[in-house]
Amino acid sequence: MRILVLGGSGFAGRAVAAEAVARGCDVTVLNRGRRDPVPGVRQLTGDRLTADGLRALDGGRWDAVVDTWSADARAVELAAAALAGRAGHYTYVSSRSVYHYDENPSPASSSPGLTAGAPGGASWADAPALTEDAPLVAADDPGYAGDKLRGEQAAEHFGGPLLLARAGLILGPHEDVGRLPWWLRRLQRGGPTLAPGPRDLPLQYIDVRDLAAFVLDAAAAGRTGPYTVVNESGHTTMGELLGIANEVTGGHADLRWTAPEAILDAGIEPWTQLPIWLPPGPLYAFMHRGDVSRATAAGLRCRPVRDTVADTWSWLADLPGPAPLRTDRPPVGLSPEAEATLL
Repeated sequence: MRILVLGGSGFAGRAVAAEAVARGCDVTVLNRGRRDPVPGVRQLTGDRLTADGLRALDGGRWDAVVDTWSADARAVELAAAALAGRAGHYTYVSSRSVYHYDENPSPASSSPGLTAGAPGGASWADAPALTEDAPLVAADDPGYAGDKLRGEQAAEHFGGPLLLARAGLILGPHEDVGRLPWWLRRLQRGGPTLAPGPRDLPLQYIDVRDLAAFVLDAAAAGRTGPYTVVNESGHTTMGELLGIANEVTGGHADLRWTAPEAILDAGIEPWTQLPIWLPPGPLYAFMHRGDVSRATAAGLRCRPVRDTVADTWSWLADLPGPAPLRTDRPPVGLSPEAEATLL
């Protein structure tokens, strides 16, 4: 296949480009040229936020396009329109954030409950898992969720087969938000380490390489419409994730498992100060209990958590300096002082 990746040097786009090269595809990437490209691709330079940012694509034709843009949807609209009739398939890598978050979900007796007595009561645990048919955020939502939804709508200017890959939490080598890298560095430092409980809390995420494989397989099959692309809830737990991370970084940390209530009472922010983790409740259910049956039926396969953690650590350990981070996201992680105070 002839593949065009719009981006292709950061995180998700890089994984798509690398997977496509490994499959023997003819791969072109278009980006601003600020990072080294994946070996084996043809790199075109252009800034999609400028008037002539797509000029390098003039005259090109591709079997499939993968677009990972996450900001102003105008960039997606321009690319999709410019490639109409010049590509056989378009994938927009979206986000599960486009689903409407309900702080008070209605219980559904057919769904199994989770951690009873957790913050937020039991009703959230009995709410049905979100499917691709779930309500979406408002089109004028000013944040990241709105940007992704508007990106989905803008991609319709392609006018041909369109796949919306609604990814969940994305982890793996080259992660440029810093969630798993922060935990790995913290555990490498060792000593008494705050471990947010419950220890058996099921997690739901996607290894970036599994996301890339699904996107390319779906493009080859001509799949269209939305897919929630994340592994099944319970693919791993908070305890297994941190246990493996501690093991691969040398086993220096003494994990101090702490109840969610104590963490929240200390004013520590889930997700940002303690990356990946959310306390049991409606937001946890929203992020870690999605229905992925449509994607798995379409061929989504997810590697063991050990591979994700160990490969991310290998990448980090080989870097000559700090891992590159996105400048459009707030930094993640807990200060040593705040951690020590709670412990």
